[in-house]
This record gives sequence, C-alpha cells and structure tokens, in this order.
Amino acid sequence: RSQAPILHHSMPRSISMASTGVLAVDEAIKELYKTGYMHNHMRMYVAAICTNMAFAHWKIPARWMYYHLLDADWASNALSWQWVAGSNANKKYVANQENINKYWKSIQKDTFLDVSYSAFENWEVPPELMLLDDTPLKCELPEKSALHLDYGEKVLIYNFYNLDPNWHEDENANRILLLEPSFFERYPVSSKTIEFMLDLSSNIKEVQVFVGEFDELEIEGLEVIFKEHPTNLHYRGQQEERDWMFSVKGYFPSFFSFWKKCKKELTW
Repeated sequence: RSQAPILHHSMPRSISMASTGVLAVDEAIKELYKTGYMHNHMRMYVAAICTNMAFAHWKIPARWMYYHLLDADWASNALSWQWVAGSNANKKYVANQENINKYWKSIQKDTFLDVSYSAFENWEVPPELMLLDDTPLKCELPEKSALHLDYGEKVLIYNFYNLDPNWHEDENANRILLLEPSFFERYPVSSKTIEFMLDLSSNIKEVQVFVGEFDELEIEGLEVIFKEHPTNLHYRGQQEERDWMFSVKGYFPSFFSFWKKCKKELTW
C-alpha cells in the first residue's frame, strides 16, 4: 500500500522552525534540537502532522528527524514514518489536539488540530503547514588523521552502527572507528549526533578514528573483522553476525504478529 495523498516531497517549514502553533509539538521540536531526544509518542505526532496533515511524502521529513536524533537508526525511523503515513500499513495514524492535551497534559485550544477525528476524512492542508523548507541536511565529520597500526595484529572495524566496547575486548587488535563520507552523505546526521557517537566510541579500548572510505584503509594482508550490517556490504574481510535481541526469524505481516513471537523469549 502506497502513501496517499502526497502533495510534495519537502519538509513543512513550521515543523523545521518549531512554529506549528501546537505548543506541545513546538516545544518538543526545540527540545530535539537542543538534546537530540524526542519522546516516541511525540515522534508519532510529528510524523502524522507531516504526512497526514501536510501531505508530505514521508521520506524527507523522516530524514530530518533521523538527522537530529542521538539514537539515529534509519531502518527503525523510516519504517515508523511509513507506518504513520499508512504506507505498508492498514491505516494512517492521526491525532487531534484533544489527544495531545490528554497525553501531554496541556490545555491548548483553537489550533489547526482542534478538530474532531471525522475532520481528517476530508482534510485540507491548513495554512500553518503550507510553507515548505528545502534546506539541505549536511554532516560535518572530524578532520582526517593518520592511523598508527600494528601490522602484527588483526583489525577490528567499528562504525556508526557498531560501537560495542565488549566486542573482542580481551584481544590485541587495531581498533578502527571508520567514518565513511559516502555513508554520511547518504545518511547525514547532526554535529550533536556525531559528538555523541565519538563520546560513545571513547569506551572502546585504544580506538582510532579514520575519516575516509573502506578502500582507503591501508590494511592489505591483515586479518580484518567487522559486524554485518546492510550499510557495509562493501567491506572485505571476516564478517560476524550482528547481535540480535531475539532468535525469531521469517516474514510477519505486521509488527505485532512478530512481537507476539518475541515476547515468548522474554524473561522477567
């Protein structure tokens, strides 16, 4: 199922400027910019406003949210936005001002969301969501520096999706946090997110940061080990499986049918 209707592939300006007039939403966006955090329920409100009330295609606004989140994960973020937009889902997610007031303990009235749920059936984009913002998202990486390798030891490759300090922790190895410009051009994140990643990487014993592409690493002839991930299919060396929370595999028509299987493996 495709998202419909779609009026544009842009970002509603009132979302990016935190000026929707819905105070709970605007304050949450400002908090996102300040801290890199947004409550999961609020993420759904913001996604619903962008896709189901401004009729923006989900991808550009989803990239905006991913860009600012400290817990940035493109797969999780993109799938959540598609679910809200009704793409590959049975219905769209919408919320009105009454719902926001209930869960955000606010009392605001007279916003473009202060309507009944039946109003969403023949919805017209309100003036607050008409203006668009096509400002590009740019990622600033650290300056490139030289590596100092022990050519008698293996090479462990860390990246944005693998910052596990316990991975091979008792072994002698060259530990490289690889930041590929091509990856961050495709999936840009904010400077705050980059700083957060680098802070986390400081927990990895003697890690060295390398800004460049995998093929630029001078590791020919060395044993190279990395964790499997869809974003590093071009890595060469020994691939290890990612850590999984559950052993459940296979196709499921919905998240909830998948989750029912997963819950059986939980221990309390």
